[in-house]
Amino acid sequence: MSDIEMRGITKRFSGVIANNGVDFDLCQGEVHALLGENGAGKSTLMNTLYGLYQPDSGTITISGKRQEFTSPHDAITAGIGMVHQHFMLIPSQTVWENMILGLDQLPQVLPKKKIIERIQAISEKYCLQVDPLSSIWQLSIGEQQRVAILQMLFRKTRFLILDEPTAVLTPQEAQHLFEVIRQMTGEGYGIVFISHKLEEVMSLSHRVTVLRKGKKVGTVETSQTSKEQLAEMMIGEKFVFSINKQKRQAGPVILEGDRLLVLSDRGLPVVREVTIQIRESEILGIAGISGNGQEELCEALAGLRKVESGDISMGKEDITGHSPRYFIAQGICYIPADRKGTGLIANLTVNENSILKQYWKKPIAQKTWIDWKAVATFALHLIQKFKVMAPSLITPVKNLSGGNQQKLMLGRELSGSPRVVIAVHPTWGLDVAATKFIREQLLVERDRGVGILLVSEDLEELLSLSDRLVVMCKGKIMGNIENPSEMSPETLGLMMAGTPLDCIQKVTA
Repeated sequence: MSDIEMRGITKRFSGVIANNGVDFDLCQGEVHALLGENGAGKSTLMNTLYGLYQPDSGTITISGKRQEFTSPHDAITAGIGMVHQHFMLIPSQTVWENMILGLDQLPQVLPKKKIIERIQAISEKYCLQVDPLSSIWQLSIGEQQRVAILQMLFRKTRFLILDEPTAVLTPQEAQHLFEVIRQMTGEGYGIVFISHKLEEVMSLSHRVTVLRKGKKVGTVETSQTSKEQLAEMMIGEKFVFSINKQKRQAGPVILEGDRLLVLSDRGLPVVREVTIQIRESEILGIAGISGNGQEELCEALAGLRKVESGDISMGKEDITGHSPRYFIAQGICYIPADRKGTGLIANLTVNENSILKQYWKKPIAQKTWIDWKAVATFALHLIQKFKVMAPSLITPVKNLSGGNQQKLMLGRELSGSPRVVIAVHPTWGLDVAATKFIREQLLVERDRGVGILLVSEDLEELLSLSDRLVVMCKGKIMGNIENPSEMSPETLGLMMAGTPLDCIQKVTA
């Protein structure tokens, strides 16, 4: 008998059936992977188990006792924790303050020292290092993920739902997390592991349940299946993983940052005298552990973050210090890592989000008003071209799956025929089909002459897409790699940890 059993779970949103009679179970001491395309209903099912949603029908039992969760507090009390793909943290509060939010029986005078000591003890046990005194808004996405995991461990949950936990980790960090998960299952934890990286699922899980269009396709023993079979279960047909990348001759430099010094939100140098050149018809990849200045560099190159010193030039024109709209007018588009907080406005509709980069331009703008018929025509063309699944054009973006949000944002950015695309984690949290689609779109843009700056912590993605690769550590570039496909993951790992390429080459020479 399983420790957690979900039977016949059905959940509807505005007439859309997100889960349709789904069964799922979890045992202590196992990793049960949950797979499916974006929009298949995985997060809805787990949000129901976590108490964020209440099912329209179906039952949840824990150790044979039926449960009715009205809130996450009920689920946590029952021993169930969840680390969401988009972290449920309060940005203005510190790490230690987030740890205790919602806890029962807190004294009037908080024992701050003891709380911090306990956070540090858990951090050291699982090697999830983070500063307890830092505010959440000051942390990188990778660091915020560590906080979210620590928060659930702090609350002594027995069952843990991990939604895309390795999306912002390096291969070395991911392997360490796998060791942590194995350690936890050895201690009796039951883990639900949601991931679109089939290699991870195959190496880590004991069982796999696949959802498609809100229904359960089946549950299989991991040892009795294959990556290809799981992909076919997910999409309903055979899937080819490889993409066709043609070799291209890079053109002239189109966007350059020269000796850039950029500060973090905490006012500390995070990009240190970096010079970087983006060329036409080239994908320049940036590898590095999260929080080493990659995102701040991209924000500076997109006109969203002040440059303390150094210059940014587009062709022969110095555009340093101009407004973000000026950067947009120069043909620079930006795909941020945080699609909900930065890339999209969650409460606005598909229509409204589709025109955020051109609502002041014709034919959308008509003197003092917006032509909503033109908006609808544009948005419909965009969602068809980029395969965005949305109930309607007036659906709030927050109601779309993560993959469909990402494709909507990508379509909006590429719709203006950009000259430069700055893409930060563009496939983070996407299923295999959506990941392949977005990678192919980036190659299409490269082949038509666009210069692309690609930031990713997925080394497989960087090595397969990049024509040239640089590695960042502590705000500096550790080396420029002209032939990424010839570079070993071990060498890249050393560079990401702070060893310059020329030092590695001297040792191996």
